[in-house]
Amino acid sequence: MFYKIMFSVMVFCITLSNAYAQHGKLHVGTTLHPYYAYVANIVGNQGEVIPLIETGFNAHNYSLSPADISRLKNMDALVVNGIGHDDFALDGFNRIKPKGVTLIKANDQVPLLRKNHKMNPHTFVSIDAAIRQVYAIAKSLGQLAPDHAKYFSKNAFLYAKKLRALKKPVQDILINHDLSNVRIASTHNAYGYLLQEFGLTVSAVVEPAHGVSPSASQLQQTINEIKKADIDVLFTELNMANSYVDVIEKATGIKVYHFSHMTHGQYSQDLVEREMKHNLTMLANALTFAASKSGNTL
Repeated sequence: MFYKIMFSVMVFCITLSNAYAQHGKLHVGTTLHPYYAYVANIVGNQGEVIPLIETGFNAHNYSLSPADISRLKNMDALVVNGIGHDDFALDGFNRIKPKGVTLIKANDQVPLLRKNHKMNPHTFVSIDAAIRQVYAIAKSLGQLAPDHAKYFSKNAFLYAKKLRALKKPVQDILINHDLSNVRIASTHNAYGYLLQEFGLTVSAVVEPAHGVSPSASQLQQTINEIKKADIDVLFTELNMANSYVDVIEKATGIKVYHFSHMTHGQYSQDLVEREMKHNLTMLANALTFAASKSGNTL
């Protein structure tokens, strides 16, 4: 029995290392911009990061093209959000079942926010949740390339340290403000994980679903809710044209702040650091304004 187990383990290890050994470096696919940045920082010069789809496509209503499928079949692993933001990739992967490609679900170890039994997939618009995903990805890649497991783990630690350092200036600013009465609305619920890190929640969500503009009656209801709940600030997506945001701003006098969801533009290794720095600056500005508006400076 012992020898059977040992033989099974050896076969498993050989299977894992075959694709990796074929070209010397891991070929790791990613579905979304933040995951490209995570993986690029983890693998360093010991891997190649391959976006599954080209830039300029909406991940919410996309289906894999023949070129995407060809890329997928030449990967060692595919890193996915896996909880609703890249269903096109999961559906394609499960349908095609590419031989020798390992599926890595980055959010398997992340405590998830849920509403009406539906998971909030925006874990990448957060520092703490991003770090959890970085460590999970590094561990999985280390199992595929055991010779580089320590290298990946070290890179993950250094990258996590960089991400964590982004929060300190914001914490230093907000420590002098009482945020207990701050009320926040958002165009859709993309900021729950980020706000959770500062002990805050979203009081009102405008869009019925991501990218779906509210009807006239829904918009009026939202305006009434914002006035009734005395909402201080409205968070919306950067570079997203939402005409109803202007309507809400004019009708309520609410101050609007724009956040990056990091799912547009070119894939780059420094995207998360750059865009989350912007987001944290916006967050500090918004919360400072909201607290001072209510006279809640300590």
